[in-house]
Amino acid sequence: MPTAARPSALHRMRFVGADTGKSSILTLFPVWSQMLGLDAELLPLDIPIGAPAGRFRDAVTAMRSDGQCVGALVTTHKISLYAAARDLFDEVDPFGTECGEVSSIAFRDGRTLGAAKDPITAGLSLREFLSDNHFADGAQVLCLGAGGAGTAIGWYLAQRRDAPSRLTFVDTAADRLDHLAAVVAPHATRSTLETLRPDEVDISARLGALPSGSVVINATGMGKERPGSPVPGSAVFPADAVVWDLNYRGSLEFLVHARTQEQDRRLTVVDGWRYFIHGWTQVIAEVFGIPMPPERVEELAAAADGLRR
Repeated sequence: MPTAARPSALHRMRFVGADTGKSSILTLFPVWSQMLGLDAELLPLDIPIGAPAGRFRDAVTAMRSDGQCVGALVTTHKISLYAAARDLFDEVDPFGTECGEVSSIAFRDGRTLGAAKDPITAGLSLREFLSDNHFADGAQVLCLGAGGAGTAIGWYLAQRRDAPSRLTFVDTAADRLDHLAAVVAPHATRSTLETLRPDEVDISARLGALPSGSVVINATGMGKERPGSPVPGSAVFPADAVVWDLNYRGSLEFLVHARTQEQDRRLTVVDGWRYFIHGWTQVIAEVFGIPMPPERVEELAAAADGLRR
C-alpha cells in the first residue's frame, strides 16, 4: 500500500541569501515550526553577490505574488535589496529606513512590510559577552566589514552608555563605508568614528596598537561565503581582547586564528552561533506576528544546539 503524501505546509517563508544551502536553519526550521505551531516550510532563494537590481525586484515581486508566502529573512543582500526595491514596500520600520537595509520581509493584510532586525540582533548578541561597562577603561572597536551587519553593530555600539572611545571600520567598498558613516556618525557623539579601506591601514599594526580589552570583529563574510580571513596570519590580537567572528560555519580562518591565541593573549573568542539564533528568532517573530520573549528564544536555542551543523 503506497504511503500517503505528507500535506504541504500552510505557510511558506523564504530565505534570501547567496549560499543558503549549507545553513543550519534548513535543519532547524522544521523543528522550530513544530515547536511554535506555525505549519510552515522554509524555501531558500539564492541570488549571486553583485547581482543587478532587477534580480532583487523580481524576488520581492515573486514572493509578494505567492499567496502562501508570509515573508522572508534576508541575509547577505540586506542593503542591496533595500536599495533596489524600496518602492515595492508599503512600510519599512525606522531601523530599516535609518540603516538603509531590510533583513525581514512580512506580507500582512495585502501589505509588504520591511524591517531591519540587525541592530536588535547586534545588541542582544553583544550584551551576552560584554559587560555594561566594558569600554569604560578605554577599550576600542575594530570591525572588519561595513555591510549591513557592520553598520548595525556600529549603530548599537555608538549608543551604549559606555560608548567606545574609537570605532574603526575597514571595508573594501567605499560606498559601504560612506553608507555606514552616514548611519553611525549622528549617534557617535562620544566616539571617534574612523572608516578605512584595507590599502589605507596596516591591520597587523592596528591590532598591535589597540588598547587591552578591545573588541575585534569579522563582519566581512570571509571564512563563510568565501575562504580566507581579513586578518594576516602573523597578526597578534590585543591582550584581553574580545574577538567576535559573525560566522559559525565555513572555513572559519579568522576564528581559528583567534583560538590559537586564546590562552596566551587571554582572549574571549566568540563565534556567530548566538548571532544566528537571535537573527532568525527576531525575523520569525516579525514574519509570523508572534511574541518572542527571552524564555522562548532559549527554548528554541536549546533545540538548535543539538542540531547544529
